[in-house]
Amino acid sequence: MTVAPPNTPTWPVPPEDGWTAGDLDRLPDLPPHTELLDGNLVFMSPQRNFHIYAIRLLEYGLLAARPPELAVIREMTVTLGKRDRPEPDLMIVPKAAVIDDQQSDYRPEDVLLAVEVVSPDSVERDRDVKPRKYAGAGFPHYWRVENEKGELAVHVFEREEATGSYAPQGIFRGRLTLELPFPIDIDLADPQRWL
Repeated sequence: MTVAPPNTPTWPVPPEDGWTAGDLDRLPDLPPHTELLDGNLVFMSPQRNFHIYAIRLLEYGLLAARPPELAVIREMTVTLGKRDRPEPDLMIVPKAAVIDDQQSDYRPEDVLLAVEVVSPDSVERDRDVKPRKYAGAGFPHYWRVENEKGELAVHVFEREEATGSYAPQGIFRGRLTLELPFPIDIDLADPQRWL
């Protein structure tokens, strides 16, 4: 019998039919912020300063702007189906969808807005895979946040009911001013607000 050397990672071996959304709650020792996309586990790379600053800036801005019946949720999963349980960086959901402190995911019909901050390892997922899945699940609004030469740029999308896909609503630099999903005015240009 061979014994693995100490500190050797043991990777979860997928079942024949792939992982399911419920497996995320049962698999031991998964890295933080593990997502499920198309039955595959997706591990997040270490965050960079831009990523955490962008999340914090938008989280605080959304908390200040949101109506009292809505909640800002950070880095929690949403179960889209049996084989998809992504984790948006931020979500807006009704407070009624926040059940208890043991909750680990949300339903797609509860998500009003999903926000993804693009990292070097998530470019394709955040620009293509996740928007298609989010639009297909019926999320009315999607924001993709990019680091464009050191400037925070928020790409805003709204779901078109007729096509079931997202239509671009604009790219915001310096200031994010919107009327939907509710009135929002966030200063994106002041780097001190990120800290």
